[in-house]
Amino acid sequence: MRHRKPLAVAGIVFGLAAAASADPAKPAADTLARGKYLVESAGMCQDCHTPRTKNGGFDTNNWMLGASLGFKPLAAMPWMPVAPPIAGLPTLTHEQAVRFLMTGERPGKPHVTPPMPEYRFDRADAEAIASYLKSLAK
Repeated sequence: MRHRKPLAVAGIVFGLAAAASADPAKPAADTLARGKYLVESAGMCQDCHTPRTKNGGFDTNNWMLGASLGFKPLAAMPWMPVAPPIAGLPTLTHEQAVRFLMTGERPGKPHVTPPMPEYRFDRADAEAIASYLKSLAK
C-alpha cells in the first residue's frame, strides 16, 4: 500500500500540470468531435456547402468550401442558389458564428435565406460547431 500513495499523488500532480498547460484557445478533442458530429452527421452541412464530383460524390478537396445548389423551390420565394464557404468560417468570428447558430442572426444582415434553416442550437452545441468549422481553415 505504501507504493500506491506516491503514485496516486504523482498522477494527480501530473494531471493538474497537464491541464494547466493546455492551450485555452485550442478546443478540446471532444468539443471538435461533437462539432464534427453535429455538422456532418446531424446537420448534413456538406450536402449544400461542399461541391459534388461528376459522379455525384462530395469533392473532398473542397470540403465545406461552398457550392452551387442543384435544386430550387417550386414556388416563388426568397432563395439562395449558392451555399457559401463555411470551412474556417471566413466571414464570421467565433462568437458571431455561435450567435448565428443560436439565433439565426448574421452580423449586419437579415436572417438567413432559404434553404438555410435558422438554427436554434444551445450554446454548448453552437460552440462545438463553430470550433469544428474554424478548425477546417486551410
